[in-house]
Amino acid sequence: MTADQDIQSLPEADRRYRWARERAEMLQALYIHILVFVVVNLGLFGINYFTRGDSGGWWFYWPMFLWGIGLLIHVGVTFAPFFTEEWVERKTESIAATRS
Repeated sequence: MTADQDIQSLPEADRRYRWARERAEMLQALYIHILVFVVVNLGLFGINYFTRGDSGGWWFYWPMFLWGIGLLIHVGVTFAPFFTEEWVERKTESIAATRS
């Protein structure tokens, strides 16, 4: 028995609870990611500010920019999930139909 079969055999209330739990865990992971992003980048800014010297340049924005791309991807996956369970199911049926 697979995990999908287990979920399908659960009562509706249990499935809704499991979905809500997974959603809450996704949001928690995103909020932690945002918090770490802010704290680390403030630290990098501080390091850059205090060590750049009289003619030193700013570099803190490079890691912030690159990490920001990853954070935006995380936001996209959390709020606009592209590859949902429904997508996986449709793709599985599509592939199985072409093999038959």
